[in-house]
Amino acid sequence: GDRRPAGGAGGVPAPGSVGVTRRGLEAGDERWPPGLADLDQLGGPSGVRSLWVEGELPALPGVAVVGPREATVAGLEAARRIGADLGRRGVTVVSGFATGVDAAAHRGCLGAGGQTVAVLGCGLAVDYPRSHSGLRTEVSVRGALVSEYTAWDAPRAWHFPHRNRIIAALSRAVVVVEA
Repeated sequence: GDRRPAGGAGGVPAPGSVGVTRRGLEAGDERWPPGLADLDQLGGPSGVRSLWVEGELPALPGVAVVGPREATVAGLEAARRIGADLGRRGVTVVSGFATGVDAAAHRGCLGAGGQTVAVLGCGLAVDYPRSHSGLRTEVSVRGALVSEYTAWDAPRAWHFPHRNRIIAALSRAVVVVEA
């Protein structure tokens, strides 16, 4: 089906009470993140034609910090410290919003006053993972949640490796913690 953004009301619920905006972006939009156009050159299903964004996209490219969902305590602390160090230096942290390393990197960056982008493997209207509701609000207020999926698209196993190409395209470097 057609997965292009359909304006403010086209399938994306009104923003929550935190006062953040949700909008659809298409390739060619002046706010289109740099790096995504490069995916089109790979051919096949790699290209991204539209994105849903909740919040405001910070300066990109950033640095991706990624790793396993079931990280060790040392891995979680390393991700938090890396996220915090990047955030203090004004570097946008990009990650996948999963439990484990991703969440630790987002939290570290936000805790240091930085901005972060969370690339979701589901639609913006889906509260996933549920344990991240508070983090989700913080990210959308001090950065952005991004998804190529329509509002109510549920998380599916193949969405997560597929969204990783967007994480990489939004980043000038990728830090892999404990994988």
